[in-house]
Amino acid sequence: MSLGTGLAYLAASVTCSVSVGALLKAGRTRGLDARQAIFANYIVASLLCWGLLRPDMERLLSTGEPLLFFLALAVLLPTIFLALARSVTEAGIVRTDAAQRLSLVIPLLLAFVLFGEVLTSQKLLGIGLAMAALLCLLRKPAPAAGSYYHGSHGSSWLWPLVVLLGYGVIDILFKQMALAGAAFSGGLLVVFVLAGVLMLLYLLLVRARWKRSHLLTGVLLGALNFANIYTYIRAHQSLPGNPSLVFSAMNMGVIVLGTLVGALLFRERLSRLNLLGVLLALGAIVALMPR
Repeated sequence: MSLGTGLAYLAASVTCSVSVGALLKAGRTRGLDARQAIFANYIVASLLCWGLLRPDMERLLSTGEPLLFFLALAVLLPTIFLALARSVTEAGIVRTDAAQRLSLVIPLLLAFVLFGEVLTSQKLLGIGLAMAALLCLLRKPAPAAGSYYHGSHGSSWLWPLVVLLGYGVIDILFKQMALAGAAFSGGLLVVFVLAGVLMLLYLLLVRARWKRSHLLTGVLLGALNFANIYTYIRAHQSLPGNPSLVFSAMNMGVIVLGTLVGALLFRERLSRLNLLGVLLALGAIVALMPR
């Protein structure tokens, strides 16, 4: 495929990723029950995964993949998705998207601490820039009159940090699952289905008051969430010789577009320190790009 096709897939993936946060933030201002929306999201994502990725379930079963991986991801994915929704509301799209993208430092730190991997000067620079970016991004300015902010200063730093740690652990689990030989599409389908079942059980347990509007928002959320994954995969397939281009463009694109959407659409206030954090985050991604 051509470079143009690959870049088009990348642009679509970036747009879908940022749209997820924008939808959650807009929904919360209108009383959206994120739990119901996330449940419907996994139903839609499962159907799309089955229809578009055509997972080979026989191959998945033949790998003898431990059920623990699937259960851990099925619990973590909706849990961190809920944290993402809370972070978008409390801290804004800009900080949440940046934190989610900077979660790539977690696997690097784990490899260094637990597995004795040698950290190059390039990786150390990237980790240092990422830590500095977080310190700058998590400093939240006081809300202005007419602002869409409703969160408190006490929690504005906590939720992006939970998002960063959560997505970092999820990334590690997916990589371990891939290394164990599981077929990606089949494993993804199993995780989506299990996550949907667990969310349903939770909603029944707490006796949630079901509303069609929440579920319909979840349908759109699931379409955007899966489209983000699907177009990212297609971008890698379209540009097989340029994985670093896909990696850097995706992560940097989400941070830049998230900053624009947060500032222009939701009027999120950013201090000079916050803007410095955005620039440092971009620098960290460049430094951590696969070589």
